[in-house]
Amino acid sequence: MFDIRYEGLTHNEELQIVQADVRVVAEGETLVEEPLCIDVGLPALLASAFEETRPDRFADAAVAWERMPFFVCGCGDPDCRAMPFAVRHEAGEVVWTELDQSPSGARVLGEYRIPLTDYRRALRRLGEAFLAFAEPLDYRPLQPDTVKLIRAWTERLRRADGE
Repeated sequence: MFDIRYEGLTHNEELQIVQADVRVVAEGETLVEEPLCIDVGLPALLASAFEETRPDRFADAAVAWERMPFFVCGCGDPDCRAMPFAVRHEAGEVVWTELDQSPSGARVLGEYRIPLTDYRRALRRLGEAFLAFAEPLDYRPLQPDTVKLIRAWTERLRRADGE
């Protein structure tokens, strides 16, 4: 079982980030359940439906969007705090590897297998909900193509779902 939800989306106008209460459950285990910044890592999360990802919370968020952890500190800075997951694809499944990253390296905290169709469906919902929320805002994130990237990945998820 895989469940990922963003609830209570808010736009922090001062920081120009989008925050939400995030809940992620995989294989019956709650991996994330707290308020976090979601827009910094959402393009990478959506891309993980099609590509393998390896996060680097110390990468430059303005240029290396594909290396951002999916969930970062509520302040929007991955250096402050992040919840990184590496993703690989194996025989119709997505394998999420939970990591603890520090400047000296990373250690694996756990691995979770998710059926690819369930994963893509869940991520599509996140992308659509984010776009409905963010598109009418005066939203100027550090990575200027955030909405464009989320729109493109969400459209790809729609096509993969047969629409």
